[in-house]
Amino acid sequence: MLAGLSRYATGGVAAMQLERYWHPKMNWYGPSGIGTARGLAAFRHWHQIPFLNGMPNRRGTGGKGEFFADGDYVGVSGWPNMQATISGDGWMGIAPAGQQITMRSLDFWRCENGLIRENWVLVDLLHVYRQVGVDVLARLREFNKARAPLTLQDWG
Repeated sequence: MLAGLSRYATGGVAAMQLERYWHPKMNWYGPSGIGTARGLAAFRHWHQIPFLNGMPNRRGTGGKGEFFADGDYVGVSGWPNMQATISGDGWMGIAPAGQQITMRSLDFWRCENGLIRENWVLVDLLHVYRQVGVDVLARLREFNKARAPLTLQDWG
């Protein structure tokens, strides 16, 4: 399946042969900012195509990912596991200014009858934004300065 995903650069979406690996009623649960996709068409349009258009030169880091499995559940982690240049359409509000990033992620799959039925994806988005000069936590701290402190009475 992972090898199929890497065929996008040379043959587009069809070359990835998602139907070969994914259940037609699959559910994909992405990180905040991306959300959930139900079914292959939603996955392609909601997550995959924006991701591929924003980082068309994505590639593995060459490091070894850690795979693990138990019954119908499989997982893989890479820290980092991908390098890319944000270009094309940009991604997740990041302008396509040619920033090179690495991505740290974890995928967990639940298989059903030999196909992936569910996929939970964790991406260290704080790390991604930090690489392009955005400190999300510092911004949140600034927002919180404008809020009045809460007391126990506020919780009633």
